[in-house]
Amino acid sequence: MKRLGWRVIAGGATRLPVYLIALWKLARDARTPRAAKWLAFAVVAYAASPIDLIPDFIPVLGQLDDLIIVPLGIALVVRLTPPGLWQQVLRDAEHSAQRLPRWRWVGVLVVALWLALLGLVVWWLVR
Repeated sequence: MKRLGWRVIAGGATRLPVYLIALWKLARDARTPRAAKWLAFAVVAYAASPIDLIPDFIPVLGQLDDLIIVPLGIALVVRLTPPGLWQQVLRDAEHSAQRLPRWRWVGVLVVALWLALLGLVVWWLVR
């Protein structure tokens, strides 16, 4: 079977929910390599977060982060996962009625990160 690789980025926008469900299943699968498991969890957490790393009101960059970070994360997880395992999890996700969890704490974490950066900038300017 062929691996997905960069096809996730190029033509997978309509299948993005299926890929995210597959990543969620992959992150909880014991056969998943540790690096792929952590990255899958991070991509799903970022995609399910109500707050983006770069807010959408920032012109261009606010929209580009969603178009670049999530698909690149998916492509990297696919590359780190054994092909047979990825294909099995993807098939399970295609036939699943499961939904992604909503994690409010990820949004809180992103807001805390932005506030910390703002605090550093203010400290640097005042100093």
